Amino acid sequence: MKTILLVLAAGLGSRYGGMKQLDHLGPDGETLMEYSIYDALQAGFNKIVFVIRHDFEEDFKKMFIHKLEDKAEIAFAYQEMDNLPPHNDFDGNRYKPWGTAHAIWVAHDVIREPFAVINADDFYGRASFAAMANFLQNQARQQSNHYAMVGYKLQNTLSAHGSVARGICSTKNNILEKVEEHTNITTDVSGKIINQENGLIKTLSADSIVSMNFWGFTHEIFQYLEEKLHNFLQYHGRDKKTELFIPFVVDELLQSGTISVEILESDAPWFGVTYYEDKFYAIDRLRKLIEASEYPQYLWDHYHFSD
Repeated sequence: MKTILLVLAAGLGSRYGGMKQLDHLGPDGETLMEYSIYDALQAGFNKIVFVIRHDFEEDFKKMFIHKLEDKAEIAFAYQEMDNLPPHNDFDGNRYKPWGTAHAIWVAHDVIREPFAVINADDFYGRASFAAMANFLQNQARQQSNHYAMVGYKLQNTLSAHGSVARGICSTKNNILEKVEEHTNITTDVSGKIINQENGLIKTLSADSIVSMNFWGFTHEIFQYLEEKLHNFLQYHGRDKKTELFIPFVVDELLQSGTISVEILESDAPWFGVTYYEDKFYAIDRLRKLIEASEYPQYLWDHYHFSD
């Protein structure tokens, strides 16, 4: 039985200024996603699917295949501009990816079982992977349209170096009722968390549950994603930058009653690298976790599964 982790690693890193998914943050040159994969393997995941681009495929495989090939099944999917559902047109001069909904959809040929999704540039915490593995191995195999999302508190997911995008969630009894994407969240001079979009300023609660793109889906999600992508491209296929985010898709499916989503709340530490300056905070957080014996000094030396 496969427990699959889909790692979204095709981003351009425009705000970071480079390929943050390949940047060395650990003491032995480990990337941030390696710590997530390490935690996932410990939690029982046994197949890793990477979403990448062909232009850095060779470098990516050189970095990771030798570390992981004896620990899990490895597969790849490719988020290229023209890798789209059939009968869709787009602006050939566009360079920006189509968004996280598209990044997940491109893996439809290599995934047949329930699976989890994470960003390559986020650290999610070991307890989160354990909770998600339990969901995928149990509830997800019983209900094809029942999904899961690991939720984090908004105040723990901000960057000190610029705005971030977050899916703000409304929940009831640990069930997701609505998710609303906010794309320009910052902290103002008074310390309030605000979102500024289209000339409007909205104050957000620090305790709001947010999506950090740690989802648990069944294979049925690919059918819904293809339909939503087709509709999206009919209106935005000629746009230069408009993206289709996975929270948009999930919320539409929620409002139509097509799916349900269980919230797996997490107190696990989260951090990520949106901006280049975030790198040094992430390095320090990893160092402290290693000093606390949460991770070995050299992540893959003498690797073993937990009992």
